[in-house]
Amino acid sequence: MENKITVLITGATSGIGKATAELLAKHGFFLVLCGRRQERLDELQQQLGSLTEVHTLNFDVRDKKVVFKAVESLPIPFSKIDILINNAGNAHGLDTIDEGSMDDWDAMLDINVKGLLYVSKAIVPQMVKRKSGHIINIGSTAGKEVYPKGNVYCASKHAVDAINQGMRLDLNAHGIRVGAINPGLVETEFSDVRFKGDSNKAEKVYQGYQPLKPEDIADIIYFAITRPYHVNIADLVVMPTAQASSTIVKKEL
Repeated sequence: MENKITVLITGATSGIGKATAELLAKHGFFLVLCGRRQERLDELQQQLGSLTEVHTLNFDVRDKKVVFKAVESLPIPFSKIDILINNAGNAHGLDTIDEGSMDDWDAMLDINVKGLLYVSKAIVPQMVKRKSGHIINIGSTAGKEVYPKGNVYCASKHAVDAINQGMRLDLNAHGIRVGAINPGLVETEFSDVRFKGDSNKAEKVYQGYQPLKPEDIADIIYFAITRPYHVNIADLVVMPTAQASSTIVKKEL
């Protein structure tokens, strides 16, 4: 208990968050797993509980009051967060700016930007007080370039890139490590959400080449958080070999 390292992961019920939780459980990290779907949180707790200590928090990162209430509710064995992985994020729609849905815009900005800020605000003060901690922000190649019809999603991920840099500058004096992992095409529920459940459209995104898997990103996160404390992976971009940019992908159809 004394030497435990506790990791809080948002968006832990699927994709990169779930794969990261599974990998870190195998290595004995204590886990605080956060998500909106209670049944999936329950399944994860049952699945990983035999490997490590797991506590779940059911909340939506968009709800500021609920975020703070959830973090404040953590029992003592889980209340000291050593590593924060800001993974919760989404894309809604793929439309030109003139045809975009304002509800989609709100969802992306509220989750990808404001949600990340709310969770960080709830956790970072304890890291500052201890003069130690590690924050991993999951960005995207969409935070490095803009592609057609990506407008607001790309804007939200550019914001994550800026917040990551700002965090690193502001928290430097407190000895807190801050870094971002920016994946390209990863086969997750991402496209199902973007295309609002249209599985045919979602499947086509990943056809004709080998996309990254959530486990690939989990491996990178594990590498980043297990470096000696004087080493900080500040900003890392990773794409499948078939991908050269957001719009250039070598497909064998």
